[in-house]
Amino acid sequence: MNVQSTANKAFSRRGFLGLTAAAVSAPLLAACGGGSASQGGGGAGGSIKFWDMPWATPAYNDAAKKIAEGFSGANTKASYQLIQWNNFYQTFSSAIASKTGPAVSTGGGFQAFQFEEQGQIAYADKVIEKLKANGQFDDFLPGVLEPFKTDKGYVAVPWQLDMRPLWYRKSLLEKAGVDVPTDWASLLEAGKALKNVGAFGFVTGSGAGNNIGNHTMMLMMINNGGGVFTPNGELDVMNDRNVEAVEFMLELVSNGIIDPAAVSYTTDNLDTQWKDGKAAFGPYVLGLPERVGDTSGDIMVASPIAGPHGDKTALVFPNNIMMYTNTPSQEASEEFVVYYLGKLKELWQQKLMNALPVFKSITEIPEFSSDPNNMKIINEYVPIAKTFASQGTALSADLAALDGGQALNQFTQTVLTGKTDAKSALTAFESGLKSVLKK
Repeated sequence: MNVQSTANKAFSRRGFLGLTAAAVSAPLLAACGGGSASQGGGGAGGSIKFWDMPWATPAYNDAAKKIAEGFSGANTKASYQLIQWNNFYQTFSSAIASKTGPAVSTGGGFQAFQFEEQGQIAYADKVIEKLKANGQFDDFLPGVLEPFKTDKGYVAVPWQLDMRPLWYRKSLLEKAGVDVPTDWASLLEAGKALKNVGAFGFVTGSGAGNNIGNHTMMLMMINNGGGVFTPNGELDVMNDRNVEAVEFMLELVSNGIIDPAAVSYTTDNLDTQWKDGKAAFGPYVLGLPERVGDTSGDIMVASPIAGPHGDKTALVFPNNIMMYTNTPSQEASEEFVVYYLGKLKELWQQKLMNALPVFKSITEIPEFSSDPNNMKIINEYVPIAKTFASQGTALSADLAALDGGQALNQFTQTVLTGKTDAKSALTAFESGLKSVLKK
């Protein structure tokens, strides 16, 4: 869900060093809209100051502003401020340091963990208690809360999910005479057949501002039971499953199944490939058919594929709402978060969100459930999805250094050029991560 006037000018909303898909009429990666951090700390005149990001088209922010300003809990009102994705971490950091920051905000997916380390985050345990009391807690989709729980408490509360589903164009597969890939072996064979009809069987890109390539590399490692971290959060780049995944990616490159120009492709380029019938299969953002203007039913979500050892998973980024210690009233901050979560359904009812909701009840409303691609993702992807923390589950500030950082980007580009071997690429990747991670 990164939004900007051009899709190749991205800034990761999950990490500070470097996505959820934007609403279909908006581009993919960074932000549009206005606003700057200028109000008093926590809230002007004792109100709860809520900072939000351009998660979709301007209509989203108009609706979110209306919801926020409708709050009147704990004898307190709320104000709404739109913050640009461009340089957003600096905006938050400067405001928090000067005590002019928000009481509550959305933002980068790992943002709360970084500010937690600075003692600036208010834990959300009482919010969770309130959600249990009003029945909302049981409405969460399975597994979405756990990544935010630490030994000290809940660092934030999820409100939407950014998934990387696999998409395919049915007519291209039929033209090539192949079925939808179900595992790596059939992906390779389908890719070879698709090449013969002028299509690419695994579509990705790693050009300026395009994180899809990075996500693809992480997805393939995770899909093979690998990942960058151990279950305990220690760095584990060189494990055999990662090596095997990179070897497979290099095989796709060497066979021309991945476009040789993918290393320079922006999201505009990827959109064009899908629109022009050159893209047959690959991971991308939600709402791809609407994004490229083809709602004929030819572009569809594929089921998650299995790795060579039978592993089957998906890549997800859980976006969240966080509270800060600088607030006119911690009770009011908590009441606002509970209130706002309870109003989220309105955003999906108005079809302003091209992201997955975290509440089961929202997945059941007709505005969401009428799209079979949405329901396939909810039913098949969400239950098996993992984050960048894999092989572990707990999110941390370290993930901001991984997501969209130079080490991952250089690793991806090296693999997409095909001018390397798996162990050399992973060794360089590991070295780059060690230089920025605390562990």
